[in-house]
Amino acid sequence: MKIGDTYEVRDTVSEAMTAKSLGSGAMHVFGTPWMIAMMENAAFLLMQQGLPEGKSSVGTRLVIDHVSPSPVGMNVRATAELTSVSANGKIAEFRVAAYDDAGLIGEGTHQRAYIDVERFLAKCEGK
Repeated sequence: MKIGDTYEVRDTVSEAMTAKSLGSGAMHVFGTPWMIAMMENAAFLLMQQGLPEGKSSVGTRLVIDHVSPSPVGMNVRATAELTSVSANGKIAEFRVAAYDDAGLIGEGTHQRAYIDVERFLAKCEGK
């Protein structure tokens, strides 16, 4: 993975993806939590490429603006572009964006940390 690499995920807005269904609002429009999940998924899948077994990544920061609604039945896509990697190689930063058939619907930044899955789960279970 190198700076500038991108990944894209696509879907069609269903009733289950609406703010009303997700409990994040009262409208039958594409819900912000689902948009965010698609953005995170694009970054996760970009990072996951080429990682050895037992390694993965987790989201650690997300700053997003949801700027336009999308109706049920509209096609949506989310993209992640790698913008930087920390000096120690443990943190990756992304520019993320989401679009529907009419244009931009959301954008922002996302940070993910590389993890050892076994160690991460042991820390979680130790709580």
